[in-house]
Amino acid sequence: MADWVTISSLATAGGTLVLAGATFASIRSANRAARVAEQSLLAAQRPLLVPSRTEDAPLKVGFADDVWFSVPGGQGAAKATDDAVYLVISVRNVGTGIAILHGWHLYPEMQGGSTVSTPLDRFTMLTRDLYIAPGDIGFWQGAFRNPDTEEFAAARSAVEAPQRMSVDILYGDFEGGQRVISRFALTPREDRWYASVARHWNVDRPDPR
Repeated sequence: MADWVTISSLATAGGTLVLAGATFASIRSANRAARVAEQSLLAAQRPLLVPSRTEDAPLKVGFADDVWFSVPGGQGAAKATDDAVYLVISVRNVGTGIAILHGWHLYPEMQGGSTVSTPLDRFTMLTRDLYIAPGDIGFWQGAFRNPDTEEFAAARSAVEAPQRMSVDILYGDFEGGQRVISRFALTPREDRWYASVARHWNVDRPDPR
């Protein structure tokens, strides 16, 4: 004679196990979909800076002490005085999101494609917000203003030589995340400074290499 109590218990347990499996699979699928959606959203907000094109319009860039530069596409500017060393690079955002520039670090000599980026605590933070829309051009600017420092002397010497310099620029998306360090180079040719980029590093997510 069948033990209906046992059969009922087993059926209930089996149904519960099937329901648990379906729930687990549904949760995994939902989590996977959420991760994909998050990655798609982040990708749509991700900036990437490179030098502007030579055919891009010149940019008018001013400093707080009323020193101004007209910077052609694909180039930068560098000027040294007794009181300050001024640096500018015309850049283009080829990413999909707005770029907000955070800081910079100058190497008075060429660094090339080194695999190591500048530590975050060595960056000089910008004194004003610089935004560059996706697909648009903009600029980075920096200045040394204390003639008593070694950094001022090294930057002034590099500009007056003139010699190739490297600049690491720190920037991120409009929410302050997805930070990237891009290493730019300024190369002097006659009375011009040509801009190029050597390498990019991700700060807040894994590097592709």
